Amino acid sequence: MPTNRLYGMTVHFIRLYARLMLKLDIQFCSPLTTGPKLFVANHPSATDPFLMHLLSANHLSVMVSGNAFEMPLFGHFLHHCRQISVKSGHGKKAMEQARQRLDDGHSVGIFPEGLVTLPQGGYHSPHSGAARLALMTGVPVVPIGIYLPLAHRTYIASELSGRHTESYWYLRGPYGMTIGEPVQFEGEHENPEHVHSVTARLMEKIHELAQASERRVCFAP
Repeated sequence: MPTNRLYGMTVHFIRLYARLMLKLDIQFCSPLTTGPKLFVANHPSATDPFLMHLLSANHLSVMVSGNAFEMPLFGHFLHHCRQISVKSGHGKKAMEQARQRLDDGHSVGIFPEGLVTLPQGGYHSPHSGAARLALMTGVPVVPIGIYLPLAHRTYIASELSGRHTESYWYLRGPYGMTIGEPVQFEGEHENPEHVHSVTARLMEKIHELAQASERRVCFAP
């Protein structure tokens, strides 16, 4: 089956699942421009990379844990849908793939924290990959703030990848996403201080948008 057809069918299934199982609340602060974009979000559940695909009108390659690619069949599926594997110790390769996708006119999704939010909530310290990609390519960055009730997540442990993996999935209930206005950054991607500053600005905006999502979900009639 051609990759684009498989991808289209997958997004259709995700949209159907979200309609049936999730009380999805998506709000755009402004219309998204055409062309490649870098979608950057917080990461409260392992479900987030799938739902992020609903935000892009065109093909989206999301940077996903390399463990997922090692699962039988599922890893093959992710590869054919042109998702990007992020393996420990192979960050440079993943970054180069993401940069190439953006240079080729496709959009990329990334979760700067890298890890799913812990049961007690809060945020992990962000990695610099999103900021460096934004500076290297000059594409618009679309910040996304996600909120869901952490207590409603489902803990799932697995040995399917050949190693023990565990995460928190969100399978049903209210799920809020606020998509901020696209922003572009300029400067040297090899300047650590500048990269740190861009990362901090991105995360500050993501936290602000996540709070907006929380307000809508928690106070919905």
